[in-house]
Amino acid sequence: MLFKQLFENESSTYTYLISCQEKQEAILIDPVIETVNRDLKIVDSLGLQLKYAIDTHIHADHITSAAALREITGCKIAGPGRDNLRCRDINFSHNDELIIGNTLKLKAIYTPGHTDTHFSYMLKKNGEELLFSGDALLIDSCGRTDFQSGSAKQLYRTIKDIFYKMSDNTKVYPAHDYNNKSYSTIFDQKRDNMLINEEIEVGDFISKMDNLNLDNPKKIDISVPKNNNCGS
Repeated sequence: MLFKQLFENESSTYTYLISCQEKQEAILIDPVIETVNRDLKIVDSLGLQLKYAIDTHIHADHITSAAALREITGCKIAGPGRDNLRCRDINFSHNDELIIGNTLKLKAIYTPGHTDTHFSYMLKKNGEELLFSGDALLIDSCGRTDFQSGSAKQLYRTIKDIFYKMSDNTKVYPAHDYNNKSYSTIFDQKRDNMLINEEIEVGDFISKMDNLNLDNPKKIDISVPKNNNCGS
């Protein structure tokens, strides 16, 4: 398996490149339109064939490059089925698996709260568990819940009942980084997450989320409509 974590500075977004080296087939998780040329150059330089462009949810802070990647490479677009997007080729249901090459399996997990249709993805390989948590669980933080049908109560249940019941050694790879950290573990998040550690009760979490007082993402009025059409 080949794995690369790529970064887009303006929206602080992580894109993940994963490939099966036996068949040279690759996927990109949460690709960004501003870095489409960079991503294609990397795929080409590694001699890979891009098979799937996958989103965790309809992003509000950047435009996905899924449609552009499909137009250029012929790859398929995949994402949460609950988004009901006609532009996607594959619409995941909870626990669906996507085969990458010969041996890699990406499992789709319904993880609502940041948005009501949000999915995360799990990859298990050589005894390691890699969680691509989108905006649901960030490093020492979590996704906001004040737009796009977000729900602090639902996100609490997602994090406590799904993520925090995973193996402590599970590596957490989020869709964004705001703390100059590239990944974490479930163990570290249960202990150190400043918004939702293992001990916090649901009422206290909801109160914290209700009082974040964050500005709307700068591109929300452009990104959401575009991403409802896979970025085209």
